[in-house]
Amino acid sequence: MSDTLARRERQALCDTALQLGPAAPTCCEGWDARRLVAHLLVRERSPWAVGLAVPPLSSRTERAMDAWSRQELATLVDRLRTPAPWLLGPVDSAINTTEFFVHHEDLRRAQPGWEPRALAAADEETLWRHLTLAGRAMVRPAGVPVVAVRDDGRRAVLRRGEDPVVLTGRASELVLLLFDRPSVDVALEGMDEPVRRFRATFDRLRP
Repeated sequence: MSDTLARRERQALCDTALQLGPAAPTCCEGWDARRLVAHLLVRERSPWAVGLAVPPLSSRTERAMDAWSRQELATLVDRLRTPAPWLLGPVDSAINTTEFFVHHEDLRRAQPGWEPRALAAADEETLWRHLTLAGRAMVRPAGVPVVAVRDDGRRAVLRRGEDPVVLTGRASELVLLLFDRPSVDVALEGMDEPVRRFRATFDRLRP
């Protein structure tokens, strides 16, 4: 099994979930640690639960998550540690790098006294690549031009236009922001109206 960020974050999330326990809060409203792990298993192991991608069928997803959530957390984690057989290396990296990183932080950042992690430079680079690929779709709901700027000065235009909102921070924190997660450490600059519209869309952005 290759040592990718997706695989390492999978294992780290599993370790953190076991350490915190099934009832630990997460940054996903209404989900405790067991429910979060159940979500990840539905996503990989119950492909018929298409409500993950098709909102009108979300009740099917809820039923699948309910079924998984009836199991003990240790059992769920043991299942999650091994990727589903269809998740070959490139596929796993493409669809699970940000998924497991963000959900691992959902566990970590919901706990009292959490501290930001210092990720390896290679991991920040991996998250930056995912950000530049997926970020264009993620910022579209805000309807304003957006430029992401890494803490080392590199830039990515996520939506073109005049008077962009400029987001500056580590790649990991920028990813969390675009997944609308709280407690991100990102500087936000721009004209008042575009910034207002951006904040209205990403409403959990810390002031």
